[in-house]
Amino acid sequence: MQHSTRAKRLALRLDPKDRVINLVCPQGCSENKAIQFAHDHMDWIEKQIATLPEPIYLEHGATIPLFGRDRKISIHYDTAFKRTDIELREKELFIATNKEDPTPRIVRFLKQEVQAELERLSHEKAAQIGKTVKSVKVRDTKSRWGSCAPDGDINYSWRIIFAPYEALDYLVAHEVAHLKHLNHSKAFWACCLDLSEAYKTGKSWMRKNAHDLLRYQV
Repeated sequence: MQHSTRAKRLALRLDPKDRVINLVCPQGCSENKAIQFAHDHMDWIEKQIATLPEPIYLEHGATIPLFGRDRKISIHYDTAFKRTDIELREKELFIATNKEDPTPRIVRFLKQEVQAELERLSHEKAAQIGKTVKSVKVRDTKSRWGSCAPDGDINYSWRIIFAPYEALDYLVAHEVAHLKHLNHSKAFWACCLDLSEAYKTGKSWMRKNAHDLLRYQV
């Protein structure tokens, strides 16, 4: 249950990242009324949860898409290992570790990999339109896959690493285009089109499938 000073009425909101339904309550709403509201909408709640794709865990044997190519997670555990070494291979994500749960190390590795690619693409595309990127950062957001500040700071969701490469490229083109057009005017979309390697394919995938990026549990 979440109390909000801006909410004017009771509302149920799906959080696909945490796979829960949040009950949003306006200030002054009684707990009994809020609980009854949730009970009255239980059918809707169950249907929304059912629509979520099955979660995928970063565990041994799981297959995950990275930069548009499926890789099988291969974890080799031994207490004799002095550290966790991770290597992105053609068909697998190879992990040698002394950690019983190397998930945090895997996530850190994936963030570093995708940030390097996002930085490269962002700077290249910005140069095409005579603009400069101040910084590129990756975060774990729930809905905004990217954002661009007027000063050239660009943020991306690290989960874009699980999307097809065309979608990743489109996302970068979208945010870099905002360096020139701080709106969604026709000029902006024309710039985005020019900067994208596969504009229609990438944009369509993000519009239809972006929430699937939240199925990867970390």
